[in-house]
Parts: sequence; C-alpha cells; structure tokens
Amino acid sequence: MGIDQYQRQLNHPKSDLAASQFLGGLQWARTETFESFAPGTSAPLDIFFKGSGTTSLSGAGYVNNVPSGTNGYGRYPVYGNQYWETGSSNFSINFSAPVAAFGFYAVDVGDFAGQISLALTMADGTMQQFVVPSMIGAPGGSILYFGLISPDLSFSSIQFSDTASGVDFFGVDNLTVGSQRQIRSGVSGPVAGVVFLVGLLRRRLRS
Repeated sequence: MGIDQYQRQLNHPKSDLAASQFLGGLQWARTETFESFAPGTSAPLDIFFKGSGTTSLSGAGYVNNVPSGTNGYGRYPVYGNQYWETGSSNFSINFSAPVAAFGFYAVDVGDFAGQISLALTMADGTMQQFVVPSMIGAPGGSILYFGLISPDLSFSSIQFSDTASGVDFFGVDNLTVGSQRQIRSGVSGPVAGVVFLVGLLRRRLRS
C-alpha cells in the first residue's frame, strides 16, 4: 500500500472529537463539504449557511476533487471526494452578517514547519490575529480541527494565511458557520483537535 492510500485511511479521533464538541455547541448549523461544486471551481465562491446568511470565499483557492489517495502532496478531503485547496497564497471568508461561530478541518498542516494564521475582523471593526495551535514538523497528511464559539463577540470576516506561505500548503474541509442565536446556552470558547486550553482564545480576543 502506497503512502497516499495509507494517509487517506488514517483514523483521526482527536480532530473528530473536536468537531463533535464544536457542532454540539450549535443548533441547526449547516456544514459545507464542497461536494456540490464542480471540481476546479475557484474563488470567489458563495456559500449559503441557513441562519447565518451568505459566506464568500475570496483570494486563492479552488475546489479539488480527490476520490482516493491524496492529491500527490498529502492533501485530501476529510469526508467525501472534495475539499478547498488553498494554494500558496492567502484567502478570506467574508460573512454577509456578523457570525459568532466558525469551525473547519485542515489537512496537511505543518509538514513544512508552517501553521495556520487567522486574522478576524470583529463586528466593531477591530482586528484580532492568532495562530492555530498545531505541530511543527507534523507528518504529511495530518488532520486538525479548529472551532471557535464566541457568544459575546461577533466577527465579519476571517483571513487565512500560513506562517510558511509558499512552502507549507494545506487544504480545508467541512466549514461550519453559526450566528449568535445558533449557539446553545452555556457554550463558550474554542475547541481544537490538538492540545489547546479552552479560554485561551477568549482571553486573546478580549486583550
């Protein structure tokens, strides 16, 4: 069995658990798997999320179809046949109305010493930037899940970049967006399929 097939069949319990925890904090939230788009569809790409309006992906990236194995470089869909291939440049997600929850899987992060950097434009116009915790030098094809639920802080856009831009590429799958009213009572903080202290991001956003 070649490395591509092996990587595709890896179990990813930590990221799946994080995804389950994140989704459990929301009600009737929709997840975009990119399965309905034609392969090769590039940005700008508009996605409608029930209860949260329209999300527009802009900048670099396209819908990649990889039914088996990987794309040859360690990236592949988490579930189904398609995912968002980010390319080597930044891409942004803009919301038609401020949202308070956002989650995604990322594949093949860190094998070339990069990490995902997120820059959030808050509803009040201020900017907050942080790096998603992940392993530097992770094996090719590794999967992480990151989810942010913020009951008291909304944001209008998110820009994705890589701390090793042009060197360490990654793919994104299963985007979930939620509004304030979709957050279940008593839920707060980020969740991730890596070691990440709950509340760390809340403190940074408030600093």
